[in-house]
Amino acid sequence: MPRGYPSNVAYSFGPGGLTPAVKALIIANVVAFLATMAVPEMTFRLGLQPVAVFGGALWQPLTYMFLHGGVSHILFNMLSLWMFGVELERMWGTAFFTRFYLVCGVGAAATTLLLSLLPGALGESLYVSLTVGASGAIYGILMAYALYFPHRQIYMYFIFPVPVRIFVLIVGAISLFSAMGGPGDGVAHATHLGGLAVGYLYLKGRRLQLGSELQYRLNRWRIDRVRRRFDIHRGGKSDKGPWVH
Repeated sequence: MPRGYPSNVAYSFGPGGLTPAVKALIIANVVAFLATMAVPEMTFRLGLQPVAVFGGALWQPLTYMFLHGGVSHILFNMLSLWMFGVELERMWGTAFFTRFYLVCGVGAAATTLLLSLLPGALGESLYVSLTVGASGAIYGILMAYALYFPHRQIYMYFIFPVPVRIFVLIVGAISLFSAMGGPGDGVAHATHLGGLAVGYLYLKGRRLQLGSELQYRLNRWRIDRVRRRFDIHRGGKSDKGPWVH
């Protein structure tokens, strides 16, 4: 029989192993899901309901994102968290990734709360509706992924390959028009929009901060270069005489 030779072709699916924050978030979501399966009343206590938040349930904008309405709901969200979150955490670090995730989730809840105060059918429906799920935070993660890797290809509906930036535009447009059309399909489109918007604004603000920091460092480098050229030193004395301040 001919001797086999090792193949140089490798196959992989997804971004690889779980990173610390993604792993902890998935565990927290699964534990919360199992807890609400055992005690369904927890969903009404911990889910996001504007009328309850304005009545004093201030924990709900945080706790709602760890609850889910069914197996397919949590499966899709956790799969998305793994597929898009792992690479971002590796790039940003665990601390910033965790902060970004929570900011997007809470910001999505804040968007829902603000829209619930609008007059009309949409505001009235949102005011008494119950929202659960990590989708607001996941949409923020998706926005970040599109900003950093805009040309990456993903399969929409597991069939059509599209760049991530196009995919985000499509899901954002769907959420916008669905939210404008009013409630009725059981999907928190306003929360999705909030996650997208907060994720974009948060990263834009961070980039502005990084730009200011880089400009500061560049200016300090230029000043130090001038000091070296003219033999200018920061305060003190030397054996050869006083230093110029």
